[in-house]
Amino acid sequence: MALVPYQEGAGWVARQLHSPSATYRFVSRTIRIKQDWRRLGVAAVVWDAAVVLSAYLEMGGIDLRDRSVIELGAGTGLLGIVATLLGAHVTITDRAAALEFLESNVEANLPSELRPRAVVKELTWGRDLDNFPSGAFDFILGADIVYLEETFAELLQTLEHLCSEQTVILLSCRIRYERDHRFLRMLRGRFSVSEVHYDSNKEVHIYRAQRGSRKDDF
Repeated sequence: MALVPYQEGAGWVARQLHSPSATYRFVSRTIRIKQDWRRLGVAAVVWDAAVVLSAYLEMGGIDLRDRSVIELGAGTGLLGIVATLLGAHVTITDRAAALEFLESNVEANLPSELRPRAVVKELTWGRDLDNFPSGAFDFILGADIVYLEETFAELLQTLEHLCSEQTVILLSCRIRYERDHRFLRMLRGRFSVSEVHYDSNKEVHIYRAQRGSRKDDF
């Protein structure tokens, strides 16, 4: 969600950030995602958490057909694109500065008959939440959106606004720092949370959260 330009540096991260595009294969389709980290920072790069959660959805354990889905901090749009291809009606959100870039990826990768199922919309966590109906979504998706501690309270406020008792939240992330554990404790204080998948190669966790009895699963 945050538009934080990265500093240039050595290693695979710098090489990945410099790449103008990334190509994936999901739902029997080739998805080509434009990247532009110099202009938009982390919002314009595909991170492993989005790839892992996309693959998890494609595995078929969750039926997204004709379900109402919202993605938070969508960035390049890969996850929302995959959810749409899997049959969901998806609201794909990010901050205003990222929307033009996000929408260009969505339009380039969805066939014309599916484009009405995907809506790109501005959402800054904790602000103007009345623009989104409370409790109207079956699923809330977020990939690698837990990394700026100053946004945790607003993110939790947004999740609580969007959730009904039946809404399922799926968050994918790496657990790298104490602040990541702190967010999970905050999430656990408001929702029932469990880890449903771990990709050991990419070191990405997927957590499922839902209103109801809270559980200590991490």
